Order: sequence, then structure tokens, then C-alpha cells
Amino acid sequence: MNINERRDGGSEAVLVIIPTYNEADNIAAIVSRVRASVPAAHVLVADDNSPDGTGKIADELADSDDHVHVLHRAGKEGLGAAYLAGFAWGIERGYDVLVEMDADGSHQPEELPRLLAALDGADLVLGSRWAPGGSVVNWPKSREFLSRGGSLYSRTLLGVPIKDVTGGYRAFRRQTLEGLGMDQVASQGYCFQVDLAWRTVKAGFKVVEVPITFVERERGDSKMSRAIVVEALWRVTAWGVGHRLGRLRPRR
Repeated sequence: MNINERRDGGSEAVLVIIPTYNEADNIAAIVSRVRASVPAAHVLVADDNSPDGTGKIADELADSDDHVHVLHRAGKEGLGAAYLAGFAWGIERGYDVLVEMDADGSHQPEELPRLLAALDGADLVLGSRWAPGGSVVNWPKSREFLSRGGSLYSRTLLGVPIKDVTGGYRAFRRQTLEGLGMDQVASQGYCFQVDLAWRTVKAGFKVVEVPITFVERERGDSKMSRAIVVEALWRVTAWGVGHRLGRLRPRR
């Protein structure tokens, strides 16, 4: 299918990238909701060889819908690697907008039209839990504290004017991703999201936050782990220290 056919009448071609690992209970429902919310959009399921059969379910969805595609990856390599592979897949095929979305329903597809509309005046749109009007549902206070604290720490240390810098519901223009030096990104999890947001700001692109309601998953297991949090902490600290030292060095 060529790019003009994908545009469905001339609008920008949108690719929603959904990384999966053991999301057999969720993938069909989330793809169906994306297709209903933005019928012109295409969906790419980037599956890390899930042992629960998620990839097979995704293949069946793709067989019955030419707007659904599957990227089978060799094994579990982390969220950042899955998104980078998805971005490369979409850019190679000429999509104009590339969206990050979780498979578990925490990022509500019904809110995607608002994110896409906000791209009219932005290079990156973030679905924000902590911007005015944003919220979370069914989160313990400890999880909210961790997320708010992570965003505040990253924002303060890196000088990034984003309230929800760790959030993972995002819509990028293709040109934005092409200008970020994606071949140098090696971070994962929370840290991957901070990394891309910081790169976007440093490159001079315009970032807009749109408030969303984040809903905790009802089925399957969260991929959040202590290792992901620790990686984010030390990487952001290292970046922040380097950033501040660089600003203190005398210019010649």
C-alpha cells in the first residue's frame, strides 16, 4: 500500500506504535479502540517475541485489517528499543506522525484525537498526567509520588519545561524524530521518555502538553521494575550534572 492510499483522502499519515510483551489479554481490545477512535490511523504492534502468544494475536488482527501491522522482534529488549524499531519502521514507510501508546489501556485511545489536533501548533505533543486537567485513576499514592517526583527531578535537573516529562503517550512529527539523533539513544523505560523529551527541547522543537486521564491497567502485569527506576535516576543525574557543568564552563 503506498503512502497516498494510507493518507485516506489527503490527511497526514499517522502510525500508532504499540510495544508488547505478554499482552495477549489486552492487544485486541486496544487495537480495536485505536481503530475506532482514529479510523484513518495505522497501528504497528512491535512484539518482543511474547511467550503468551501476543504476536500471533497481532498477526491475526493484521490479517483481517490492512491498517494493522506487526513488527516481530527477536526477544525482550526493552521499551526504548521497541519504540526505536517502530520509529524506524514508520519513517522508512513515509508516515507523517508517529505515536507512542501503551498496550494495556492506560493510554486511552479515545483521547488520541486531541493529541493529534494539538500537533497543528507543535512538533511533539505529550499526553500529560500532571498538566492542569490531567489525572490518574486507580494509582496508589506511592506510584503517584514516584511519577510526580521523577518528572520534577528530571525537569529541575535538565531544565526541561515539561510537567510530565516521564509520560509515554506521545505524538511526534516525523521531522522531529529525524532531528533528534535517534542512533545515539540507548536508554529504556522512564529514562527513554525523559531522553527523547530533553532531546526535543534541546533541538529547539516546540513541545505541547495535552491533559489526559491515565488509567491503571486491569489485566496483565506491569513492566515497571526497580531496575528501570534506578536506570532513570542515574542517567538523569549524569545528564543533569553534565548539562549544568557545560553551562558553567567559560566560553572562548
